[in-house]
Amino acid sequence: MPESSRLIQFLTDELKVSSNAIALAMQQCEQSPNLLPIVLWQYGLINLSELEQIFDWMAASTCVISNVRYIHP
Repeated sequence: MPESSRLIQFLTDELKVSSNAIALAMQQCEQSPNLLPIVLWQYGLINLSELEQIFDWMAASTCVISNVRYIHP
């Protein structure tokens, strides 16, 4: 599932953001969909606490691989 779909699912399932609010925010950030959480907050569709929850979710859902060495054959 694409990251944007997972984010929208998180917004609707966990934070109970309405589909109308998400659609409005997505129209405003068509060129930069990664700004969706910021646009939701700027328009007052989520509060600061919810924005922090989104950022925490985004950080946790990002796969970070550390201490990996690439060895050329």
